[in-house]
Amino acid sequence: MRRLRREARWSQAAVGARLGCTQTQVSRLELASRTPSQSDAERLDQMFGLTKKQHFTLLYKRIFSHTGGPSWFLGWVDEIEPAARVIRSWDPLLIPGLLQTEEYARCVFAQSPRITEEEVEARVRARLRRQRIFDRSDPPYLLVLMDEGVLRRRVGGPEVMRDQLDRLLEAAKLPNVCIQVVDPGCLAGMPGTFMIAEMPEGEPDASYTDSAAEGRISTNRDILASLSNRYEAIRRWAYPEHVSLRMIQEVREEWA
Repeated sequence: MRRLRREARWSQAAVGARLGCTQTQVSRLELASRTPSQSDAERLDQMFGLTKKQHFTLLYKRIFSHTGGPSWFLGWVDEIEPAARVIRSWDPLLIPGLLQTEEYARCVFAQSPRITEEEVEARVRARLRRQRIFDRSDPPYLLVLMDEGVLRRRVGGPEVMRDQLDRLLEAAKLPNVCIQVVDPGCLAGMPGTFMIAEMPEGEPDASYTDSAAEGRISTNRDILASLSNRYEAIRRWAYPEHVSLRMIQEVREEWA
């Protein structure tokens, strides 16, 4: 993409104006730290006279075919999480994906209806790739709220649960990770799992809400405001971090 842009003597800002995005987003496309949407790929083909060859469209399809996850989650994993400065998550049922161990994730995916063994493994690999955002030089600040029942919900066997809770305790030692357990009496979080991503300056913040059928990604300000208010309502029921970590350690001992 960079070679074609330079041959056309276009700046990143000029390409961004044609794509309807910022110069920063164009830079991330060229560095392969952001995956284009299908519409972006199609517009790039048009811009560079590659419509017949479908160069970028086919590239997009190849990337998607190895993602190992549903299409509606592609934009969040490939575009939003890798660039986010702060990620706030609420999970009433499971350990959040960004902190799941390989075996915990495998057990979760294996419970999906009519899923094949190959699909399970593809999704596990995708989940582990997703966690690489913590390997970057400026990883996001992850703020995790999870219902207390998550710690006692059996996923796999006791060994899987012990390893998973150990993973939480290790992650909590990182300066950019905060984990808080929420009192089960909190009803504000009953509607379901969601995440809020605070993006770099110049890019809109984004939210992700989950359901049994599909997830929804949004940059709508009203939706973001509503979820932010709900997050704060849930957080008021959260135990302090040091208390939460002690609870995790105690429950870990229960998984004997």
